[in-house]
Amino acid sequence: MTQVDHTRMANAIRGLAMDAVEKAKSGHPGLPMGAADIATVLFTQFLKFDAAAPAWPDRDRFVLSAGHGSMLLYSLLYLTGNAEMTLDQIKQFRQVDSLTPGHPENFRTKGIETTTGPLGQGISTAVGMALAEKMLAAEFGKKIVDHHTYVLASDGDLMEGVSQEAIAMAGHWKLNKLIVLYDDNGISIDGPTSISDSVDQVKRFKSAGWAAEKIDGHDQAAIADAITRAKKSSKPTLIACRTTIGFGAPHKQGTSKVHGEALGADELKAAKENLGISLEPFTVADDVLKAWRAAGSRGAAARQEWEARLGELGSRKRAEFERRLRHERPASLAKAVRAYKKELLEKPMTAATRKSSEAVIEVIAGAMPMEFLAGSADLTGSNNNKAKSATAFSAKTPKGRFIHYGIREHGMAAAMNGIFLHGGFAPNGATFLVFTDYARPAMRLAALMGAGVVYVMTHDSIGLGEDGPTHQPVEHLAALRAIPNMRVFRPCDAIEVAECWELALNRVDGPTVLALTRQNLPQLRTTAPNDNPCAAGAYELVSAQGDAKATLFASGSEVEIAVAAQKQLAERGVASRVVSVPSLELLLAQPEAKRAAIIGNAPVNIAIEAAVRWGWDAVIGQDGEFIGMHSFGESGPAKELYKHFGITAEAAVNAVLKRVS
Repeated sequence: MTQVDHTRMANAIRGLAMDAVEKAKSGHPGLPMGAADIATVLFTQFLKFDAAAPAWPDRDRFVLSAGHGSMLLYSLLYLTGNAEMTLDQIKQFRQVDSLTPGHPENFRTKGIETTTGPLGQGISTAVGMALAEKMLAAEFGKKIVDHHTYVLASDGDLMEGVSQEAIAMAGHWKLNKLIVLYDDNGISIDGPTSISDSVDQVKRFKSAGWAAEKIDGHDQAAIADAITRAKKSSKPTLIACRTTIGFGAPHKQGTSKVHGEALGADELKAAKENLGISLEPFTVADDVLKAWRAAGSRGAAARQEWEARLGELGSRKRAEFERRLRHERPASLAKAVRAYKKELLEKPMTAATRKSSEAVIEVIAGAMPMEFLAGSADLTGSNNNKAKSATAFSAKTPKGRFIHYGIREHGMAAAMNGIFLHGGFAPNGATFLVFTDYARPAMRLAALMGAGVVYVMTHDSIGLGEDGPTHQPVEHLAALRAIPNMRVFRPCDAIEVAECWELALNRVDGPTVLALTRQNLPQLRTTAPNDNPCAAGAYELVSAQGDAKATLFASGSEVEIAVAAQKQLAERGVASRVVSVPSLELLLAQPEAKRAAIIGNAPVNIAIEAAVRWGWDAVIGQDGEFIGMHSFGESGPAKELYKHFGITAEAAVNAVLKRVS
C-alpha cells in the first residue's frame, strides 16, 4: 500500500503522543509509544474503516479499552484523516472543550466507538458490540453485516473483575469476530505488574473458550500473522503482544515513570533523537502523513460497495435496517401500548409490577419482535422479562432474542452498552435492584454516553420480604437518582408500568431503570389517556375533595398506602390529594411552572417511599414529613415489615393530623 517504512509510521504516533502530553503537562505517553506498532499494523493492513465516514455501519470497530492511552487513538484519527481531528485539536489535548479529553469520549469526538477510561469497561463493552454484530448478521445477512471488533487492552483492563465476566460470555457465545490485542507491557502505575499479579493471561483466555497466543508486539510481521490467524478462528482471540511501555524513551522506557506523566523536556528530546523523529513539536513528515491518509481512505471502496449492496435490499428490509440503526421505534409500539392500556381499564390487573412488566413485554415483543433484546443475570424466573415468544440466544441460535448473561451483572450492563452503541437493538437487562451495586460502573458510563439501555430491576424494596437486608435495597433508588442523566421509574400499577416501559424504550439519549415490586399491587389508575401522564415524572392520581390541607407523594408500591391514607383522612374531614411520582428526577426536570402545579400548594407535604429520604426534600421541602426507611431492612413477610418500619397509611394519617390540628 505504501513505500513508507512501518517504523516511521509508528513513530508518527509516538511523536504526536509525546508532544501532546508534554504540552498538557498531563497524560499517559507510555501506552501510545509502546502500542504504536500494534496500531500501525492494524490500521494500515486490517481495519475496515473509512476516515471520511466514521459512522459507516459495516465498519470494523476499534475499542481502546486502555483509555488512559487516549493519545494513541487521537493520533490515529488525525493521521488517517478524520475531518474533525485537526492538529490544533491534538495540541489542545486535555483542555476544556477540546475533542481530545483525557480519556476517549464517543459523544464528543467522531470516530471513537465508546467512552473508556475506567479499566475493564472497553473490553466488556466490545463484547456487546461483537454480540450485536453476530445477531444482526444472522438477521440481515453477511452482505450487509460483516465486520470485526478489535480491542486494545492493557494489563489493568484484564485485572479488573468485569473482564472475566466479559471474556466468559464471549467465549461461551463463540464471538469469533472479537479480537483483543493485549498490550502486555508488564507495567502499571505502582511498578511491575509482578508485584500484584501472576496470572497467565493466555491460559486464562483459553480456559474461557478463546484462542490465545503470545507474540512480540514490536514485530510487524508477527503482529500481522497473528491477526490473520485470529480472523480465521472459530473462537474469539486474544493476542498477547509483548511490548515495552514508553518504547524509545532511553531512560524511562520499560518503567512506571513513563506510564502516567509527561516525559520532560530532556527525555522527550532524547527519545525523539533515539527514534529519529523531528525535534519540532507536532511535526509529521509529508510522506508519512500521506501514507497514513492513504490508510484512512483505503476503506472507501469497501464502503461504497457496501452501500450498493444495501441499495439492492428490498425497500422494506432496507428501511427496517436503517430505522433500527437510528434507534427509531416503530409506530406499532405506541399503538400497541395504547390498546393495551384500554384493555387494562376493562380488565384491571392486581399483580406485582414485575408481573405487570411481563405482560407489557408480551405486547412490546409483538410490536418489535427482532429489535427488543432482553436478558437477565440468572434471574429470569424472578425478573419476568422474557417474552413467551422469545428464544434464547446462543452460538447456534443467533436469532434468539433473550440472553442468559449468567451471574454477571457488571458484564451484562457493559455488554448492553456495546449492543446499543453498535445499533440495531433495544437492549434491556434484568436483576434485583440491590445488585445495581455490581453493575454501577457500566450504568454510570451509559448515563455519561447517553446510551438508551433499560434496566429491569425487580425486588425493589423491603417488600421483597424474607430474603432480608442483604437483598432489600434501601439507598439504591437515591444512589441511582444521583447519577446525572439516569432516569429511574418506579411505577405503582399495571397502567403505569406500561407507560414507563413506553417512555424507557423511546428514550435513546440515556439509560432508564424500571424498579419493580415482588409483592402484588392493585390497579389504581382509572383512566388511560392517549398521552402519558408518567412523562412528567408525577401527576395527581387522586384529587382532594375541597381545598387540600395535605399532599401525599409516593412512588411504586407506596402509592397504594397514600391512597389508603387519603381515604382515612377524608373520613376525618381532612381533604388531601395523592400525587403518584413514578420518576422523581423527571418531575424535578420539568419547567418550574409545571413542576409547581404538580406539587401544589397544600400546607402539608408528605412523601412515602420504602427507601431513604435523599432527594425528596426538593418536593416536600426540608420541613416536609417523610415516611420511609432510616436503616437497613429485616427478614420477614412483606406486610409485617411495612408495619415494623412504620410505612403505613396510619403513619401518614398521623403525620398529617399532627400538622393540621
